[in-house]
Amino acid sequence: MAITAQDVNKLRKMTGAGMMDCKKALVEADGDFDKAIDIIRKRGQAIASKRADREATEGAAIAKVDAAKKHGAAIVLNCETDFVAKNESFVELANKIAELAVSKKPADLEALKNEQLEGASVASKVTELSGIIGEKIQLSAYESIDAESVIAYIHAGNKIATLVGFNKSLDEQVGKNVAMQVAAMSPVSVSREDVPQSVIDHELEVAIDKTKEDQVNKAVENALKKAGFNLYIAENEEHINEGIMKGNITEAQADEIRKLKADTADNARKNMNDQMVQNIAKGRLNKFFKDSTLMEQEYIWDNKISIAQYLAQQDKELKAVCFKRISLAN
Repeated sequence: MAITAQDVNKLRKMTGAGMMDCKKALVEADGDFDKAIDIIRKRGQAIASKRADREATEGAAIAKVDAAKKHGAAIVLNCETDFVAKNESFVELANKIAELAVSKKPADLEALKNEQLEGASVASKVTELSGIIGEKIQLSAYESIDAESVIAYIHAGNKIATLVGFNKSLDEQVGKNVAMQVAAMSPVSVSREDVPQSVIDHELEVAIDKTKEDQVNKAVENALKKAGFNLYIAENEEHINEGIMKGNITEAQADEIRKLKADTADNARKNMNDQMVQNIAKGRLNKFFKDSTLMEQEYIWDNKISIAQYLAQQDKELKAVCFKRISLAN
């Protein structure tokens, strides 16, 4: 049957596909609109399959909250290029999926993919758009929170999205400022009490190892200074060999440096003051908490106060209780 421009335009409005794609689909479907829509969707599946090994590192991170501001959801919809990430249809789909996530509250990412959106599953809609645009598109992340008050923030360019839950209602801008803090500083938890013990154990182990290394290096440096050796020359084998080649030290002095460094390091390790190491390591762990937990982090617009202090300035009882941060890197 003859395919008219009106038919093509109608299918284009129904699917968002290009004019030529719509015409080809209608010709193949012999004018049957339902079949033509299936053809376009299958084209999306074929493209998705063909590009399965392609990197989809661009896209949009979107966060939204419900009308009561007690539930929030955030999603990441990925694509291959920044050009597509700015495409109106792509951004529109990302926002629709985020809105659906807020209203339906799916349990996890797979459940969200199976939710119905405009007569088809979210997964089908994503595949369909892949066919229309011609790039690999995938829904890669979904997070949600519930709290007495939830604030959402989307960083410029849709690269990062955050949700922050508070224990009580608060000024919108105050909440947004904290949500921006989460986007900028990527804390690991709300407070030090929320940091998983496995993370604390790891950080303490790293702090102890670093402290021991520093103490050994300090002892070696002092020994080299006392013996009158140039610290730059004695720093490593490359510098020692450079010193020999330039005639700044002899082979015998090089051997003396090596022996002094090895003996001093060995002695420092054997006679390490464990209590001192523990005290310094705990200090480093405290710095980790201040750098990495939301309530203890320095407020990015006033580094003289912490987030806890910033919130207390608004309301002494106001606290952040949870947050989620997702980005294109997810």
